[in-house]
Amino acid sequence: MMSRCAVFVLFLALGIEIQLSYATEVSVKDTDDKLCLFANLMLNFSVTYEVTGNKNGTVNFELPENVTTEGSLCGNASSTLKLNFGTGHSWTVAFTQKEKTYQADSIIFAYNLSDSTFFPNAMSNETVTATVTPHITNVDMDTCYSCKSKEMFQVDAVNQTLWNALIQAFVSNGIQSENITSCAADLPVTTVAPTTHVTSTTTAVPATNSTPTTSVPTTTPTPTPSLPIPTTGEYKVKAEDNSTACLLANFGLRIGFKQGEKYQEMNFEPNGTKVSGSCGPNSSELVLSSNTITIMLSFTSEAKKFHLHALNVTTNPSSGVVFTDANNNLTLWEAAVGSSYMCNKKQNYNISSLLTLYTFDLRVQPFGVNKGNFSTAEDCQADADESFLVPIAVGVALLVLILIVLLAYFIGRKRNMASGYESF
Repeated sequence: MMSRCAVFVLFLALGIEIQLSYATEVSVKDTDDKLCLFANLMLNFSVTYEVTGNKNGTVNFELPENVTTEGSLCGNASSTLKLNFGTGHSWTVAFTQKEKTYQADSIIFAYNLSDSTFFPNAMSNETVTATVTPHITNVDMDTCYSCKSKEMFQVDAVNQTLWNALIQAFVSNGIQSENITSCAADLPVTTVAPTTHVTSTTTAVPATNSTPTTSVPTTTPTPTPSLPIPTTGEYKVKAEDNSTACLLANFGLRIGFKQGEKYQEMNFEPNGTKVSGSCGPNSSELVLSSNTITIMLSFTSEAKKFHLHALNVTTNPSSGVVFTDANNNLTLWEAAVGSSYMCNKKQNYNISSLLTLYTFDLRVQPFGVNKGNFSTAEDCQADADESFLVPIAVGVALLVLILIVLLAYFIGRKRNMASGYESF
């Protein structure tokens, strides 16, 4: 019988054929020639580097289908997956086992700038490494880690996007597991009401006759301090430093997220934010990184319309506990390609059961930007409803005025007729 993981791989293969793309699949074996590590994944890179003429260039490429696994290792407590490609490029993931789970401790992407196939006109010929800590944690032993949603890893000049991933480290007895541990972004989305923090107090009930004294607990809500309206940031993505913008976004952002039983909110501060991203004919990305929050917004266009289809948020709050969550199946901020989407009213979106996004004075245009300026805006329903109120109010006022005039006319006419009968 085909295992669940194998069925998943077949599903990925079919999806790859439809999308005219491909996955990279590798199997690592131990000294006994038994399977000890398996991976089937899709991975995109976006690298900004210095080119001739003191300019910066950005290249986008996929992890090739044909890679080697030289340097991969399997151990009882730690394992390493190393994928080598091109001339001196590699992508390495280090796994460790902890009791009944395992996790990925680091991802190291090494790229050789002297390889003109990937990095044309590079000023340097050195090999650069970018190290990130992925959010692949608490994977049950003897299960495959599965994540169809896009996971973004960003550091300095490198963006890595991983999706359609199926990975198993520490394969037991050389047999790939039938069980799956899914990433948070793939879990079903449910609406979660904000947590209300309460403080318990005790009130004593006076004793009467033989009735013993009892205590009745009461609860007094402790309101969460309200945050100020977030500052509106203006963000632009350019294909090259000296080119006009190909993606525009203005908005104020706030995120609400739940860790355990604690719900909290944070404003995104545009000051000091690093802006990166990419523009394509059918997909565009905007990546915003501040000291406390990293947000990746992915847009897609189809049938001459665009919308926000994926959102990835990673926080580094003052508590030091990192929160990350994503949703790769959104249909938000839809408008015609060649126009912009605008929503001035405060809006909130339940991205997942743990993550809520709040927007203020929103305007975005990820496709068809002309001369670096926003095109005509399509208003959101909230603004459209508000815009209808003015003409409706004017119409009602005019109707009331007409009724008053008609009523005054008939009253006056009746009085004149009554006065004429009396004079006769």
